[in-house]
Parts: sequence; C-alpha cells; structure tokens
Amino acid sequence: MPAELRVEVVEREDVTVMFKRVADKQSAITAAWAELEQKVGSLRGRKFYGVFYDKALLNDCAEYHVCVQVRDDDDPAKLGLEVGTVPGGRYARVRLEGEPPAVYSLIAPTFKQLGERPDHDPRRPDIEFYRRHDVIDLLLPVA
Repeated sequence: MPAELRVEVVEREDVTVMFKRVADKQSAITAAWAELEQKVGSLRGRKFYGVFYDKALLNDCAEYHVCVQVRDDDDPAKLGLEVGTVPGGRYARVRLEGEPPAVYSLIAPTFKQLGERPDHDPRRPDIEFYRRHDVIDLLLPVA
C-alpha cells in the first residue's frame, strides 16, 4: 500500500443491486463471490460491488454483501438473491490497481488508513467497486 494515498472525493448515485449477505469473514466472502459469479453467468458488462456494514450499522453484527448491479432481464428471486441499494452520496475514493489475488490484500489496510479521515460518515457502509478484474475503487463515505 502506498504510504500516501491518492484520494479523490466523488459523488455517487444510488445503485440497485442483487446481493448475497455473508459474515465478515474472508472465507465466507471468497465463497460468496464465487457463488455470485456462477449464478449471474457472463461477467462481461456487469458492475460488481462489495459492501461492508460494520457492527454499528447492523446491531452488533458485521456483514459483507457481494453485489451485482441489476439488469432489466435479471430475476433475483430465481437466482436466490436479495435486492437492495448501494447508497449514493459523497465518498472518498482510492483506486487500487494490480492483479488478483495480490490486489485483494491491499483492500483492508487501505480502508483502515482511509478510515482515519475526520470527515468519515459511519452511518453508511464502505464500498468496493470492481471496475475491472485488476482495478478496484475503495469508497469511504464522507460527510
């Protein structure tokens, strides 16, 4: 992780997604991503998000949601997925670039460093936006 994060504040719109909720444990998250990718078939043109709800947001139970943006032809119920919203608003964004799985190891320490911002808004979840297989935007909600 770079010592000095390149941070940009961005405004994002709400995104309607299909998702699977899992415990905030790496083994559960990895398995859920594999399951979601298998369920939706072709990944081409899909927008994927990882959304982390810490304990303060969910009654002392941290959760991670593996998400894919809903398309008109999707049938979330048939796929066994819930429907929800990735909340919009202002976010501090750091872009990670690198090949998986190495780039994934940068997510937690970068969020930890980013989370030290005084304008962090803990009422909204942290978001990972998977722009490409080798580019991930980390989005920390800010006031």
